[in-house]
Amino acid sequence: MTHVISSTHLDFTKIREIITTNAKLELSVEAKNKIIKCRNYLDEKLKDNSASYYGINTGFGALHDKSISGSDLEQLQVNLVRSHACGTGTEVPSPIVKLMLFLKIQGLSYGNSGVQLETVQRLIDFFNNDVLPVVYEQGSLGASGDLAPLAHLCLPLIGEGEVNYNGEKMNASMALKKYNWQPVRLKSKEGLALLNGTQFMSAYGTYCLMRAMKLSQAADEIAALSLEAFDCRTEPFHHLIQEIRPHKGQIETAIRIRQLLKGSEIASRKKLHVQDPYSFRCIPQVHGASKDAIDYAASVFFNEINSVTDNPTVFSDQDLIISAGNFHGQPLALAMDFLAIALSELGNISERRTYQLISGQRGLPPFLVANPGLNSGMMIPQYTAASLVSQNKQLSAPASVDSIVSSNGQEDHVSMGANSATKLYRIVLNLEHILAIELLNAAQAFEFRRPLKSSQNLENLYSDFRTQVSFLNNDRFLYDDIKSSLAFLQKRFS
Repeated sequence: MTHVISSTHLDFTKIREIITTNAKLELSVEAKNKIIKCRNYLDEKLKDNSASYYGINTGFGALHDKSISGSDLEQLQVNLVRSHACGTGTEVPSPIVKLMLFLKIQGLSYGNSGVQLETVQRLIDFFNNDVLPVVYEQGSLGASGDLAPLAHLCLPLIGEGEVNYNGEKMNASMALKKYNWQPVRLKSKEGLALLNGTQFMSAYGTYCLMRAMKLSQAADEIAALSLEAFDCRTEPFHHLIQEIRPHKGQIETAIRIRQLLKGSEIASRKKLHVQDPYSFRCIPQVHGASKDAIDYAASVFFNEINSVTDNPTVFSDQDLIISAGNFHGQPLALAMDFLAIALSELGNISERRTYQLISGQRGLPPFLVANPGLNSGMMIPQYTAASLVSQNKQLSAPASVDSIVSSNGQEDHVSMGANSATKLYRIVLNLEHILAIELLNAAQAFEFRRPLKSSQNLENLYSDFRTQVSFLNNDRFLYDDIKSSLAFLQKRFS
């Protein structure tokens, strides 16, 4: 499959399709013409030596008042990329690096950045051939864009830095030689165009959003299985309840639960209890609020992935070169902090359902094993879930409320959105494990409701799960069960 880069707005469905099908990229004629036109305009403007343009013929940040001679403009850009590659910490996962490349290509293709066509094409070459620059998690303040991570992303353009290729880490120069690619000779402004931008934050946020959408679906389906296993009442999902408090996510969640339970013998039988714990009764309200938060974050990121976020910005038709602040990550930082809280809460309520399932209530044996005492059964997976939930709560403290002055006071307010991004990613990984543990317990408890049958939807879920994880009769090594449950969840909700 080939995706043609153009001015058509991207959405998450298209991005997921590009990434999951390993699509190749190519520039449309429209995009090529815009890039060439902008570069030609900039070259003409720089023939006037009397005009100063930030970062093009001046220094950067607090050095913005230092003029650079025409003969040094190209060296200025090379120095910028080299000096800003100061990342540290863990390497960014390859799928996110690939998203960074894609989003950087998309942003440069609008023709407001002044880059050479050759530069964008080489980024496309990296993407298409899975030559993935080594980028590090830490180093960005989320304004002036993601400087350090993007410097590492773009160092290989000039034959420097490292890349991951075919499962091997190597010097970028070696990867270029494999394809007979010459290092790009950066022209005026190009280093700044490559390093200014929000693609580190955007890539993390986009990846996490795409997973969040799937995990929200998974949470509903797994919760429905837990509802059946705990022999819960269905009145909390009645449409009249949702109509008198019509939050969109709440309505959607209740509809989904009703669909999942339709035709269930367990759900329709008379209950001895008159009420269920909040973690079951309030699924529409809690899951629904997280759905609404996901929708909000998606609207922010939809705008961002279809934006130009470098600086200065070139408007050739209007004969303007404007230095402003589209690189500032505040919209993303706030949205990711909100999303982090929303996903943390999906894990929080999931663990509470797991806790209820192993509590020995509603005719279920303690810890969901037939001979408790001799067997610990499902006692300790709940500990693991509780540990992950606690960590998610800690990670949900907002990064966006912090700011530390940089660049000698020139950059006096930053978003810290990069920290929001990496925290959010960790929360997503934890949530997957928490839901996998609930699924493991729900399936175990579900078996104790036999010979009653659930709905066809949930019987199918249960039988599919049992092909991967068997019923627990006696104690065994549960790490493998959790791992298998996680693999099942990731495949089913990919």
